[in-house]
Amino acid sequence: MTYRTVQRLANAATPEELFTGQWQNRTSVLDEYKPYLDDRWNDGCTNAWKLWEEIVPLGYKGSYGRVRAYLHKTRTSPRPVTARPPSPRAVAGWILRRPESLAETETLQLKTVRAHCPELDALTRHVRSFATMLTDRQGQRLPDWLDAVRQDNLPSLHTLAAGIDRDRDAVIAGLTLPWNSGVVEGHVNRIKMLKRQMFGRAGFALLRKRVLMS
Repeated sequence: MTYRTVQRLANAATPEELFTGQWQNRTSVLDEYKPYLDDRWNDGCTNAWKLWEEIVPLGYKGSYGRVRAYLHKTRTSPRPVTARPPSPRAVAGWILRRPESLAETETLQLKTVRAHCPELDALTRHVRSFATMLTDRQGQRLPDWLDAVRQDNLPSLHTLAAGIDRDRDAVIAGLTLPWNSGVVEGHVNRIKMLKRQMFGRAGFALLRKRVLMS
C-alpha cells in the first residue's frame, strides 16, 4: 500500500470516501439507458421493476438488480435527477436519418428533445418534409414548404429558403424530374483527380491525353 493510499484512507471523513477509485469510472451496460431512466423518474415513475421491464425491449441485457441499485442511488440522492442532454452532433444525426432507421432509444431521446425545444421540433418537421420531397420527387410541394418555413422563427432555414426562392423553378425541376447531373459531376471529379495527380509533372498535351484515354 502506497503512502498516498494510506493518507487518503486516513483523511476520509465518511465511509463512502473509502470506496472512491478508478473502478467507479468503468462503463456499465446500463449507461446507455440511464437518460431514459432519469426522464421516467422525473415523470414520476419510481417502480424499479416496471422501469426494468420498459428498457428490456429497448435492448437492455443487464439484470434487474443493476437497475434497482441505480434507482436506489437516485432515490437517496439529495439533489433531483437531471438527465444528461445528448450532444448536438447526436441530435443532428437523429434528425437527418430516416425515422425508421433509428433505434428505439434514439427515437425516445429525440422525442424528449423535441418536447423540450419547440425550435428543434419545428426544424425536425421541416427537414423530414424536405427529405420526403427529395426522395419521392414531390417538387410541387416546395412553395408550401417555403411558406411553412417562414412561419417559424428559424433564421438559418429562412436563409436557406431565400436562396431556394431565388432559383425556385430550377429547384422544383430538380425535385420533380428524373434526370440529374450526376454523370457530368462524375466526369468533372475524374478530371480534377487526374489534374491533381499530374500537377507539376505534365504539360497540357500529356494531361489532355490522359483525360481522353482514361
